[in-house]
Amino acid sequence: MRFVDMKKKSPSLLARIGQTVADLNPAADASPRFPTLRDLFVHQLQDLFSAETQLIDALPKMAAAARNAALKKAITSHLKQTKSQLKRLEVIGRRLKEDLNAGTCKATKGLVAEASEWMSESASPEVMDAGIAADAQRVEHYEIAGYGTVLAYAKLLGETAAARLLAMTLREEEAADKKLGTIAQPINRAAVKRSRAA
Repeated sequence: MRFVDMKKKSPSLLARIGQTVADLNPAADASPRFPTLRDLFVHQLQDLFSAETQLIDALPKMAAAARNAALKKAITSHLKQTKSQLKRLEVIGRRLKEDLNAGTCKATKGLVAEASEWMSESASPEVMDAGIAADAQRVEHYEIAGYGTVLAYAKLLGETAAARLLAMTLREEEAADKKLGTIAQPINRAAVKRSRAA
């Protein structure tokens, strides 16, 4: 097999390929929006700030729709934690001299929309509660992933004060998820019984 030196063969072809790649990615030559890990850290914190803000509005609706007393209590209790978590993010923002109230977490917006859609469905009380518990846990899993990431970034960047606050929130989110999982077990069993009786 004979290899062809493309530079000797067709320098204009290489130039055209390079131009086509540049046309596909016009931002390649521009300065990046997030040049450093700190920039990404702040962006991720803004995402979490938006998530917590949205949840402060959504959790009372979920608690109101829940029929199971333990589920209602867990959601209401987590609402109080969510308000504290938002305050911690405000403290971190002030220390970093960054405005964290800048943007919308589209993932949380979607999760909240799905929960709202579910709560508007016609379902037996047991099945409704099973769906609300599932939606609440889905939110917790998203937050656990988000807080785990920013905690890792804070440690890498030497932001020890932020890391302490983020670790506190991460522990709370993990505990809330575990609690919801425990509460969901009898709710799900009741939903199964309801399904068999129907």
